[in-house]
Amino acid sequence: VVKYGLIPELVGRLPVITTLSSLDKDALVKILKEPKNSLTKQYQELFLLDGVELVLDDSALEAIAEKTIKQETGARGLRSIVEETLMNLMYDVPSDDTIEKIIITADCVTDAAEPIIVHKEKKKKA
Repeated sequence: VVKYGLIPELVGRLPVITTLSSLDKDALVKILKEPKNSLTKQYQELFLLDGVELVLDDSALEAIAEKTIKQETGARGLRSIVEETLMNLMYDVPSDDTIEKIIITADCVTDAAEPIIVHKEKKKKA
């Protein structure tokens, strides 16, 4: 457009609409796992504040990516799906001191199944 005589200051103010290629499942899983402050690392740190280890297994990450592809929300939709999966746990974990570890599987994401919860062993008095 600058080539046809419009000044660059005006061109910079014009809205631009473009289409990007959609991300595949592998790319979405990488986005969930690899960046320095990825979604999984953020939620794991959030749960660690309550003394609970959060594990999202590979099948769960793939299920999250597949659900995002189905909803056609791209990488921006990953957070909402992870939040939807972990919402009840985020409310329940702070009030339960017996929880040591939570394992999220694909069933938790797709079928809203209960996660695997590992409780701390009670110390016996000698």
